[in-house]
Amino acid sequence: MAKFKMKSRSFLPPLFVLFLPLSGVLCFSELSFITEPSDLTVLPKDPAVLDCQAHGQPPVTIKWLKNGVRLAESEHTQFLPNGSLFIPKTKHTEEESDQGFYQCLSQNKYGAILSQRSHLTIARISEFALHPVPAAVTEGSVARFSCVVTSSPPATITWELNQSTLPLHTERITVLPNGVLQIHNVQPEDGGRYRCVATNAGGRLKSKEAALTVRRGPHYKPRQRPWIIAGPQNVTASLRQTVVLECVATGNPSPIISWSRADSKPIDVYNAKVLGNGNLVIADVTAKHGGVYLCRATTPGTRNHTVAAANLTVQVPPSIVEKPESQTRPRAGTARFMCQAEGAPPPRISWLKNGEEVHLNGRIKMYSSKLVITQIIPEDDAIYQCLAENQQGSVLSLARLIVVMSEDRPSAPRNVHAETISSSAILLAWEKPLYNADKVIAYSIHYMKAEGLNNEEYQVVIGNDTTSYIIDDLESARNYSFYIVAYMPMGASRMSDQVTQHTLEDVPLRTPELSLTSHSSTDIQVNWQPLPAKVSRGRLSAYRLSYRTASDSTVASVEIPQNSTQHLLEGLQPDTIYLLRMAAATRAGWCEPSAWTSHRTPKTSSSNVPSAPILQLEPLNCTSIVARWQTSSESAAVRGYRLCYHEEGHPEQPTIQLQAQNISYTISGLDPRRKYHVKILAVSQAGEGYQADQTVTTPGCLSARDQLAASPPPPDQLTVLASNSTAVTLRWNPPALASRKSVRYTVRCTPVGTRSAAAIRYLQVTTQTALLQNLDPNTRYEFVVRLHVDQISSPWSSVVYHQMLPAAPQQPPTGVRVTLIEDDTALVSWREPAEPDVVVTHYTILYASQKAWLAGRWQIMQREGSHTMALLEKLEPGSSLLGFSDGLYHIDQRSMTGIVVGVCIALACIVMCALILINKGRPRKSAGHKVLAVGAAEGPVGRPLPNERLPETIEALMPMISSHFIDTKGGSNSAGPASNKNQSKSWLLFKRDVVNPPGSHDECRASLYEPGRTVLRYEEHFGSAAMPPPSKELFPSESSHSSEGSQETADSGPLLHRGEQRGDEQPFLRPALPTPLLWPGGPRH
Repeated sequence: MAKFKMKSRSFLPPLFVLFLPLSGVLCFSELSFITEPSDLTVLPKDPAVLDCQAHGQPPVTIKWLKNGVRLAESEHTQFLPNGSLFIPKTKHTEEESDQGFYQCLSQNKYGAILSQRSHLTIARISEFALHPVPAAVTEGSVARFSCVVTSSPPATITWELNQSTLPLHTERITVLPNGVLQIHNVQPEDGGRYRCVATNAGGRLKSKEAALTVRRGPHYKPRQRPWIIAGPQNVTASLRQTVVLECVATGNPSPIISWSRADSKPIDVYNAKVLGNGNLVIADVTAKHGGVYLCRATTPGTRNHTVAAANLTVQVPPSIVEKPESQTRPRAGTARFMCQAEGAPPPRISWLKNGEEVHLNGRIKMYSSKLVITQIIPEDDAIYQCLAENQQGSVLSLARLIVVMSEDRPSAPRNVHAETISSSAILLAWEKPLYNADKVIAYSIHYMKAEGLNNEEYQVVIGNDTTSYIIDDLESARNYSFYIVAYMPMGASRMSDQVTQHTLEDVPLRTPELSLTSHSSTDIQVNWQPLPAKVSRGRLSAYRLSYRTASDSTVASVEIPQNSTQHLLEGLQPDTIYLLRMAAATRAGWCEPSAWTSHRTPKTSSSNVPSAPILQLEPLNCTSIVARWQTSSESAAVRGYRLCYHEEGHPEQPTIQLQAQNISYTISGLDPRRKYHVKILAVSQAGEGYQADQTVTTPGCLSARDQLAASPPPPDQLTVLASNSTAVTLRWNPPALASRKSVRYTVRCTPVGTRSAAAIRYLQVTTQTALLQNLDPNTRYEFVVRLHVDQISSPWSSVVYHQMLPAAPQQPPTGVRVTLIEDDTALVSWREPAEPDVVVTHYTILYASQKAWLAGRWQIMQREGSHTMALLEKLEPGSSLLGFSDGLYHIDQRSMTGIVVGVCIALACIVMCALILINKGRPRKSAGHKVLAVGAAEGPVGRPLPNERLPETIEALMPMISSHFIDTKGGSNSAGPASNKNQSKSWLLFKRDVVNPPGSHDECRASLYEPGRTVLRYEEHFGSAAMPPPSKELFPSESSHSSEGSQETADSGPLLHRGEQRGDEQPFLRPALPTPLLWPGGPRH
């Protein structure tokens, strides 16, 4: 959670400080509606009041919308102090009407919320949509009248007979709620003029009259099967409405009406009843009443029956079952608002931000009903409402997004500018933030197309070591907008200023598809469709149409303006095969011309044959196309059609014979992403007509034949070689499919167990090796690689794990002392480096005599990390010895004689005293020892050491050797260093100011050192030639193994570049064992 820095007095308790940042979250919840407007019906010219009251942190303002448009206060629409809307005199005319949907908008400093919709209805009755129709029926049968009227609110229907109210005291007459009049067992006195009367709050309206004529029936009525003369109709009802399912049947004897459900569920007897003679009425319908109802008319005592069915659909207003929750997110974070609603029909879900519809773009997207906001900016801090609506109404639920801004976050990147490099690449450059730039750990580049709406936004994350980046894989001749965000551990900066830049034009990817026909024997009509922008890659400047005969290699060409879509070639030879092709050009140049397309001109005697059909080709899917055609009305009588097709570069398929009534044909069994030529001609009594030729390209899909091209296999045999504690080298083998194609690779490096996308690194290369640097020491990584060919990516390879080497100690051993204990033996001791978390695995000791040092030859000894002393044996007397002391110590014969004589005199005195005391003893000699303390003095080259630098702090670069003892020829000797009688050995002190440039190899021996460092060297001379410097690391350590289980991650981590692999290697040998500590300093990785 981001930190809040607030000024407060010292006596305030900590709870008060924590409360202040949360107060905004708590206050926001108080912004809510006390009263929302509801549906209202009024008479014309009557006043109307729509209530709206809201509660929240003052000041709270209320505004009104009608049909989604903001209302302005006027004399006709007045805003009351309590927030209600008052209309003194409602209007409802063709020019102006107050009827519609109203909503109130409540707002305070935290945001705004929108109320539910309320409908203001002005009562009225329009003309009848259906008047009663005259009827003539036989006595004893059934008569039925109906009428339909449009009204608001729904009108009540009553009936009149001969302009008098129809008496309803008899059971033979039924008036249904939907206005239908049924008269069973019609009698002669039922004859007359019937009309319906519609009444509601808006008035009363009478329909036209319809006469009912009653005919006398025969005395004997034959038996008649049941017949439903008015069956139930499909009904869509709102919740809580009353539904009428009508069923009127006749027969002899009179049939029995029964009802059931098609799903065999029982009919709700509490809400359903039978009205009249078989009509089913369901009151107060709910969702459970929906279904298919069956009306069965059955002859009594028999199984003879007739069935009619109708579907009852109950529409339910939406209700939100999963409400969005308020969230607090940092700058550049991601917020996800969930919202699930149910209803019938299923509600449509949309989102509002502060009462207005959310504008979806590259950052803000909807996935199903979920709202996702990425790369959050301060302007996203608002109240969001989930709006679910269908035909029955709407419902809203709100949540707030609080954007937390860290005070110590960096400012936005500055001076962003873009430069076009090519038709698909743009270079972005910027300056570091003005404030807190040192805390930036990464930059995030965001870009999207500048034209159009709801474009996809793309993101690239890079490290903090660069302020420029090339965005490639862009479309040609398009404008793109860019902005950059700086990241730090506690959050992200504001987005930088947006810049817009366009890519250059390029040659078109392909040419248009050609359609060829002939109007006569000496011409060819060429038609084509304009290229889409993604294919043209710029504004077309011209077309070039080339043609020749099949027997002649001479090519004629004609250039056509860019806005043309047709061209007529005239003056051609009859009955001749012509080959045609086209090329298109932009300012960048001409594209490759299309393949030759053949067309045969008609014969000279073909004046009475049918003209060429107008052919249209449309891909149906990736393996099928549909051909549609039509012939001219002036064309000769057609007896049939002949159609043939073939893939480009392949022979024609057999001709397909089609009937004259056919106007389309589906060609299937094709290959994806292939170009096909289709030809069709009409056949009449006079012979074959003119031919129409056209080309079409099938789209791509994952067919069996295309599967390999769509998904190439991944690289295999991925191996990891350790370079040092922060770098590794990866090698792999490409799949056989890509061996002859231009490919590129993406390497993904992920710390095992990481949950941060920023910790994942990506490296794009075109070779089969990759060097990854700046990794964390002593960290376990997983590596995978994938292949890209023809804009298609392979799956990731198998995972390879690798444990990075621990970091080298940063401090040298301290307290180094050299003690001479015998003529040819010295003891070296030291203390462990003063580093808390470093585990020393071994020490390396280099020593040489002065002569050997001048020749560049060293003796090397290694000791385990648990040891802090080593014994140097077989040293030659008489050689200069300096073990980190102020000067040279000469082990010559005169010095040794003086020491021995002095020691012997002292011992003789002691012995004489002992003889006097005990009268017994034996003289003894003892070799003296001398301790060589570390100090600052003049070295063998005559240059003093800096007094302010203690020898314990002197840094040195030592090569790491895997064995304990190595002789001068590079072999191992477990007994100790090799002895050479021809060599003199001495201890030497090397000054800091003795330098050798890292890039120089002329004077370099076995190891290199950098300026400003004390370097102890070791090498062996073979004659006069020096051993060449090593160019590769010794004993590469590899601790990787493969695993099939790889956790897939998005390609959203820092992208390393090929240029990062060219860093110069440090001028010393890599350690062969983990955590090398070299005396008097360790290698710096």
